[in-house]
Amino acid sequence: MNETTSRYLLIPGRTLFIISLLYLFLGCIAFFFETVFLIWILAGVGLIPFIIIDLSLLLLLGDRLQAERESPSSITQGENVKVKLFIRRSGQPLLPSSIRLYDLYPNTMKTNAFPAILESKKLINNGSLVFEYNLLPGERGPWTFSGTEFLLGSLLRFWQLRVTHNVISRGRTYPNFRLMAQGTELKGKPEKGEIRQIRKRGEGMEFESLRDYQEGDSIRLIDWRASSRNYRLDGKLKLIVRNYQEEQDQQILFIIDSGYRLPDHHFDSALEAMLMLSYIALKHGDAVAAASFGAHDLWIPPRKGMRAYTGLMNNLYDLHSAPVPSSPFLALENALSRLHRRSFIILISNFREEDDKSLSWILPRIEKRHLLLLVSFRENEAETLAFPENSSKIKTDEEVMETASAFAYLANRRRLYRKWEHSGLIVLETSPRYISTALINKYLSVKKSGKL
Repeated sequence: MNETTSRYLLIPGRTLFIISLLYLFLGCIAFFFETVFLIWILAGVGLIPFIIIDLSLLLLLGDRLQAERESPSSITQGENVKVKLFIRRSGQPLLPSSIRLYDLYPNTMKTNAFPAILESKKLINNGSLVFEYNLLPGERGPWTFSGTEFLLGSLLRFWQLRVTHNVISRGRTYPNFRLMAQGTELKGKPEKGEIRQIRKRGEGMEFESLRDYQEGDSIRLIDWRASSRNYRLDGKLKLIVRNYQEEQDQQILFIIDSGYRLPDHHFDSALEAMLMLSYIALKHGDAVAAASFGAHDLWIPPRKGMRAYTGLMNNLYDLHSAPVPSSPFLALENALSRLHRRSFIILISNFREEDDKSLSWILPRIEKRHLLLLVSFRENEAETLAFPENSSKIKTDEEVMETASAFAYLANRRRLYRKWEHSGLIVLETSPRYISTALINKYLSVKKSGKL
């Protein structure tokens, strides 16, 4: 909070504006009638003292209020946050007749609290009051309150004085991960945007211990060598199974495209999915690294533990895309030069036919040392054109060409994705709505399969 300087702006009031118009209209009539001219002169002479006195009183009482703000420095996107303004008078008993309060909040937030009308009587009797209101942050990133503003009205409503105090507050708006922080269960159906859960007992890839066979265990888990040495009291063979746990200490690298390929809506969904999966990967004991290419060149080295998640949030919360060129090839080239151990690389962009030649040079190098997942968004507009709901409405040659072109474009994309999958890569094509759950499900299935 900072109140070192204040700014003042004198504004004519509505009453003065109306009287000025009436006086001008009376002057037009006085131009034609002498009797009206005398009235016009006397009215002007009589009004001037009232206008000057009203102005003098307003200036005398103008700087008698101060404000302080109390607001959290870290808030969550899409959730209301409470802000408090502490208003107090500077000691003098008299105040302007009308006081309107404005808080100069960031334009990325919304509220209906202003203008707020303050009662002079409460300030005179108590000396201070607390004004509370709610703000709804609509965008993530840094923000600044530029000040507070009082609009003071004079006694006769001839003048208004705008007093702005530099009450500065700064902070950050983070993406909303409240549900994840509550420990949401990882289960559900992926086609409905839900998350599956890996079965913990006996289904991982790292050997943990031997134990007795229990009903429901897979026959594949039976250790026949250990079972052959164990018999029950009745002489029958005692089955022993191998108990596995999820593999730990793996390394995940997220690479997100911040260029023209991912517009704002797609980029926000991708970043949210990336941060959600980072949280889950860190909870599973993996090390997480992150990178960005395109509008922002960013590299966050791999770290383990939940403290690493705070670092990811602080480095990625204000990341946005921009309409600039981006190269997945260069992003992977840069990642390979920084990675010193086998990693699960998740590259989020929007891949097209022209990426086939550039990526074909680097994919063999990746296959030898790493596992690569290419995440791409579905082309909803192209799918709508290629598969219209009512094909009988397509009549003109231009509509036929648009449908054929869209169909060919989608077919070439899917042919490219199948080619990459046959070469050993993993390709995930999804919509912005379901990218979080689809990506988490893919990560869990990779952990379960032991491909890393």
